[in-house]
Amino acid sequence: MHGEGGGDYRDLVVFLAAAGVVVPLFSRFRISAVLGFLAAGVLLGPDGLARFADVAPWLSWITISDAAQLRSLSELGVAFLLFVIGLELSWERLKAMRRLVFGLGVTQVAVCAVGLAAVFMLMGQPLVSAAVLGMGLALSSTAVVMPVMAERGRLTSPAGRATFAVLLAQDLAVAPILITVTVLAALARSVGVGDEFDPSVLRPALLTLIPAAVGLALLVVLGRLVLRPMFRSVARSRSRGQGGELFVAASLLVVVGAGVAAQAAGLSMGLGALVAGLLLAETEFRREVELAIDPFKGLLLGVFFVGVGISLDLDAVAANPLAVLGLVALMTLLKGGLIFGVARLWRLRNRTAAEAALMLAPSGEFAFVILGAGLVEGIASPAFTGTVMLAATISIFTIPLMAALAARLLREPARAPDLPAEAFEPVAGERQVLVVGFGRVGRLVGELLSEHGQTFLALDSNPSTVGKGRAEGANVFYGDAASPELLRLCGIDSARALVVTMDAPAKVDEVVAAARSLRPDLSIIARARDSRHAERLYGLGATDAVPETTEASLQLAENTLVDLGVPMGLVLASIHDRRDRFRKMFQDAMPKSDAPRAPRALRSALRR
Repeated sequence: MHGEGGGDYRDLVVFLAAAGVVVPLFSRFRISAVLGFLAAGVLLGPDGLARFADVAPWLSWITISDAAQLRSLSELGVAFLLFVIGLELSWERLKAMRRLVFGLGVTQVAVCAVGLAAVFMLMGQPLVSAAVLGMGLALSSTAVVMPVMAERGRLTSPAGRATFAVLLAQDLAVAPILITVTVLAALARSVGVGDEFDPSVLRPALLTLIPAAVGLALLVVLGRLVLRPMFRSVARSRSRGQGGELFVAASLLVVVGAGVAAQAAGLSMGLGALVAGLLLAETEFRREVELAIDPFKGLLLGVFFVGVGISLDLDAVAANPLAVLGLVALMTLLKGGLIFGVARLWRLRNRTAAEAALMLAPSGEFAFVILGAGLVEGIASPAFTGTVMLAATISIFTIPLMAALAARLLREPARAPDLPAEAFEPVAGERQVLVVGFGRVGRLVGELLSEHGQTFLALDSNPSTVGKGRAEGANVFYGDAASPELLRLCGIDSARALVVTMDAPAKVDEVVAAARSLRPDLSIIARARDSRHAERLYGLGATDAVPETTEASLQLAENTLVDLGVPMGLVLASIHDRRDRFRKMFQDAMPKSDAPRAPRALRSALRR
């Protein structure tokens, strides 16, 4: 903590200043924001500018002297990341990708742990210590790899999906590894006294599995019972204008509450957040929740990266640079080679396997947790483990560089992916039609789209309407479609068309304007109240505006002419001609939009 006058929040203020200055500076030069946070941690930490505080006391005001103050916040950042991963997964997708998670992922953890442990034994470490070091370094950094791949748009590539599967398996393996460390400690103590091994010494370690399993089961059961009713209640309050901040508060409660509950059961906070995300992914609120916590996730992950930078002991590196950097190179090359071999064993193509190996070769944040547990249990050499942890820290810094190397060396050709895309890509990744408003008109549009084999995703801000639609099996989610961020989450960048069916003219205007600002080439078909509203929508960029009054008049005329015996063909031709004349009149009344015409099938569906 800083000296007097600084208050308890000075380090936090310094971090926020770094987030507002250093990271934008890195982004301006097209350098990864992750590297920006890492560099800020090194620069502002005790081994950076703070070491000169005795000479220039004013530096104490712009440096971080107590990394522990940020540690709890950084743990929250990892939990938020895993929560978002869970939101994108859902139980169905997790089941669909079980081959890669529990096949490729588990094989990678086992092979890398054994390979690294063997190397540490050759370096003179005892078996138990080498096993702990191998298990810790077999894991990679979910908190760094995922944002770096997202920055480069690689999450939905074959390599991105394989990398994600392995990272998920690693996250699930943390709790079993920690239990294994406890078991190894019991074994080491039993053998150390020179007596015959007594299995009873394992009983306390094995008993830790029971509260972990019970806690996980309770988390799943309570989540299924509580989450949907809680968010439905919050959504009703929000729809009545009683504070949208309640939705943010509820989302934060779920992430933090699930993490704390998991910790109480002996599991990692991140695993609890992942389970909560998986449970919420089955509800209609997943997109709105993801939107609500996204700013917190980014900021808290930034705290984590700064903490990693602060933990880099530059004095220790300078004291023995060849040993530390040599260990970094050895661990990275060995682990990368093993991951490449495992990926090829699971029939991934060379390019996919190579990119995944480059991204996963550096160490991860859970290495510090596992190696720390080994030190506490007394089965890891303090001196050697300290050097390994230092090398692991430096290797995390190389992840953005590995991503750049992969992009330069492994330009992916345009051909069929070698992994099942449906197991990894979110709903937003599909080329589908977005339907905003799922009342009477929106439901009919969705039914007609489905009849003609067109996939769609619907949004509605009324929780009751959303609940009814999901009960009928429709792909509908809760949310305010006037938000550009929510439209992006729902896949507007790849959507085939947007149909706005709401009966609130002002809200229709907002959605059309937001969508057109994001996609100048998108077909937007909007429901209009009357001819004046249709003119306004064309001015906002709608491709087609369908006024209720005009369509009602045309429908009445059509039915009347048919009942009078006029041939159906002549009636339809006349109606279509009059409709085109109305459209041209509305468009001529406002500045012309260069958006493409909507497909006739969509226009017909909306008119019906």
